[in-house]
Amino acid sequence: MRRVGIDEAGRGCVIGSLWVCAFAVDVPADDALLRRLGARDSKAIDEAKRRVAVERLRTVGTFHVVECTAAELDAGNVNHVEEAAIVGLLRDLVPDAVAIDALGPPAALERICARLAKEGRCKAPIVMQPKADRDLPVVGAASLMAKLSRDDALVPLRAAWGDFGSGYPSDPVTRRWMADHAASGQPWPPFVRTKWATVRDLEAGR
Repeated sequence: MRRVGIDEAGRGCVIGSLWVCAFAVDVPADDALLRRLGARDSKAIDEAKRRVAVERLRTVGTFHVVECTAAELDAGNVNHVEEAAIVGLLRDLVPDAVAIDALGPPAALERICARLAKEGRCKAPIVMQPKADRDLPVVGAASLMAKLSRDDALVPLRAAWGDFGSGYPSDPVTRRWMADHAASGQPWPPFVRTKWATVRDLEAGR
C-alpha cells in the first residue's frame, strides 16, 4: 500500500515560486515511524532540523517536488495552478491513499478528484484537511521538503538582488525592498508575482 502526503510552500508570497511536494511511502512505514524520523509541520522546527529530518525520511520514502513559477502564477489562477501540480503528482505516483493539507476554496478537492477521475489514473481516496501538516505525519514530511525547496531557491535570488526578506507581503523587509524597486523604475524581476495587489498598489503609488 502506497500512501502519499502533499503540502506546499510559498502560496501566499509575492516573491518566489510556489513549491508543491508529495511524499510517498509504502507499508510498513507507519505514522509512528515517520514521527520518529522527524515528520512534522515545517513551521515547528528550524532549518537544520528540517534537513536532518528530510534525510532520515528519505530512507523510507521518496520526495517529489513541483515548482510553480511566478510567471505561471501570473498567467493563471493560483488555485488552479496548484491543483494542476497536485494532479500531475498523483497521476505519476498512483497511490492507494492520499492526504493533502487544505488549500484554497473547498471546491479545490472536488476539482482535483474530477480531473483524476476523468483521466482514470488515480482512484485512491483523498483526504484534505486544515493542519494536516501538523496532524498527519505523511503530510508533515511533504511540508518539510516543500519549505526547504522554497528556501533553497531564494538563496541565489537574494545574492543577486539583495535582501528582500521572506517574500511575503506582510514582511516589512519585503515591502521596503519592493517599494525601493518600484521607485527605481526598473522592470520587476521574473521571480516577482506582478499580478498581485501588492505590486499593483506600488505601481499605482498607493
